[in-house]
Amino acid sequence: MQNVVEVEPGRPAADGRPSVGPTYRSAFARDGFPPPVPGLESCYDIFRMAVEKYPNNNMLGHREIVDGKAGEYVWKTYKEVFDIAKKVGNSIRSCGLTKGSRCGIYGANSPEWIITMEACNAHGIYCVPLYDTLGAGAVEFILCHAEVEIAFAEEKKIELLLKTLSKSSEFLKSNNCELWQGNGGTEGKKLPSMGCQSSHGMNLCPCNTKIPNGYCKLFNYSIYKPSMMLNALRILFAANTHKAGDQDFDLPTKEKNDICTIMYTSGTTGDPKGVLISNASIICLIAGVDRLLNCVNEELAESDVYMSYLPLAHIFDRVVEELFMFHGASIGFWRGDVKLLVEDIGVLKPTIMCAVPRVLDRIFSGLQAKISSGGFVKSTLFNLAYKYKQFRMMRGAKHNEAAAICDKVVFSKVKEGLGGRVRVILSGAAPLATHVEEYLRVVTCAHVIQGYGLTETCAGSFVSLPNQMSMIGTVGPPVPNIDVRLESVPEMEYDALASRARGEICIRGETLFSGYYKREDLTKEVLVDGWFHTGDIGEWQPDGSMKIIDRKKNIFKLSQGEYVAVENLENIYGLVSAIDSIWIYGNSFESVLVAVINPNKDALESWAAANGIDGDFEALCQNPKAKEFFLEELSKIGKEKKLKGFEFIKDLHLEPVPFDMDRDLITPTYKKKRPQLLKYYQSVIDNMYKNAK
Repeated sequence: MQNVVEVEPGRPAADGRPSVGPTYRSAFARDGFPPPVPGLESCYDIFRMAVEKYPNNNMLGHREIVDGKAGEYVWKTYKEVFDIAKKVGNSIRSCGLTKGSRCGIYGANSPEWIITMEACNAHGIYCVPLYDTLGAGAVEFILCHAEVEIAFAEEKKIELLLKTLSKSSEFLKSNNCELWQGNGGTEGKKLPSMGCQSSHGMNLCPCNTKIPNGYCKLFNYSIYKPSMMLNALRILFAANTHKAGDQDFDLPTKEKNDICTIMYTSGTTGDPKGVLISNASIICLIAGVDRLLNCVNEELAESDVYMSYLPLAHIFDRVVEELFMFHGASIGFWRGDVKLLVEDIGVLKPTIMCAVPRVLDRIFSGLQAKISSGGFVKSTLFNLAYKYKQFRMMRGAKHNEAAAICDKVVFSKVKEGLGGRVRVILSGAAPLATHVEEYLRVVTCAHVIQGYGLTETCAGSFVSLPNQMSMIGTVGPPVPNIDVRLESVPEMEYDALASRARGEICIRGETLFSGYYKREDLTKEVLVDGWFHTGDIGEWQPDGSMKIIDRKKNIFKLSQGEYVAVENLENIYGLVSAIDSIWIYGNSFESVLVAVINPNKDALESWAAANGIDGDFEALCQNPKAKEFFLEELSKIGKEKKLKGFEFIKDLHLEPVPFDMDRDLITPTYKKKRPQLLKYYQSVIDNMYKNAK
């Protein structure tokens, strides 16, 4: 395995513990992990050192709205952001918070989000993101569980935040207090009536105590201070925002092992878990990713531009933006509307993009639709160019050298659709379909690479390498800052010592989290002898890359005693191009598997047109012939992959509405919530089993 080196041998099963395979690390860390950067002790130092080195570089940008229309991006420099963050930090401290206090942030990605984060970093205050995509119940849980003392909220989230604590409105009314919010100028805006009026120069908490102003003039964020004993929110609003943070507070000493954020994972069941992430974890990750990029000649520079739209409440986007700040690069924010994302990209012209598979699936489907509607000549030219460039890349040619003429004449239009400057597209959070990954590697004129990591590993643990087509369908080798080994899972017949090594992925290194907040029991379950057990089943590939093939907990037994690794099957059946998403179900009282499928709209309508079947998309999903078509496609791929008889789908339901977060069927990172899916589709499942008998 040329892309990894062995650092420890494997060991057989002993004392009731399963066998483990050899320990590997990236070949880029053959001589050791990257050394620490002098002076870099905390996340705040990343920002501080960037301000010192790149004070006049553009740091944070957003599109200016003029007469209701979005214009060009307007920017704050590193120095300007530093000055604002300093005032915000002083304002937080003026409310009584000190090192180790908890500050929540509730809102979509924006310059204000990063400024608040840096204000927290400066004073050693734990930043606690409140999920923008979770319901009020989860937000309330996080506020209480983390004992959040101050929370910044986007204006449109104020009402939602007030609803999280049932007694908050009654508490505020009983204290006869009017609430005001600054609007970015000197005037305050009155919120729904709560009683008396507050002055424009001061905030009033519900008990009429005067509080220094709580946010800077850039902000459309408000500051919330909950009183946990009263189970109510004491809401502090700044009205005269120009006076925010006039009092200077000394910065506390910060160390690498200090916690910088409590990031709650949405989870597929139960309450969210608070993942404690230290300064050291983020700093270590940045060093590893930086070495990786340098080794593949894709190092970041201050001229790079990043499009921020993946939720900052997740570790994936958070650490990428930290990396950009480390290099003095620029971060532009979208307008928060997925329908306008492509337009924002066209105006910003980013050089690096991160994405989740669902976004890349949309790009893929959009390109397919455009090609199909372009007429015979254009579609034929495109397909010929694709096949030629793919052929060359599969034989080792670099993407920018494989078909220069095709890039210029055909694929340049695809590149322009992504702003014209994108050179790396990184997919993470969920598996990317193999056919989509291969397609986009060819047509985007950019490196399309797939990564893998968890909140507990501070995001990136594996990432595929540019110009390595053999790594399609894998997450690549380890990033050069961790050690990795596989642990056998006998009950699933995965052997980490077999010639085809398979097992649970275990990770060791400084990027690991410091534990689950207030859940030492859960921490001990997954952190054993310094190794974090991910719960994901991986398979080493001959080139040293890792392929995710299953999930340890997603296994069930059918009535005949056969075990089914459901995620592995979903990955296989997901190869059918006419399927956008599939959820497979079975249990120990039934002998067969059934599935709910989100069909690809274009594929289903094309099939219907070719077979003379009329009807809109919803009607087609209810057509028995459409079900037969999908069952045939599933059977074909099942036979091709040599699945066992009990692994074939015996009945299915075509669902026109994609699995979504609004119905609580998937997590914010698009992982399926299986208990919730079962509850939602229980009647459908029951009917399918009746038909299958």
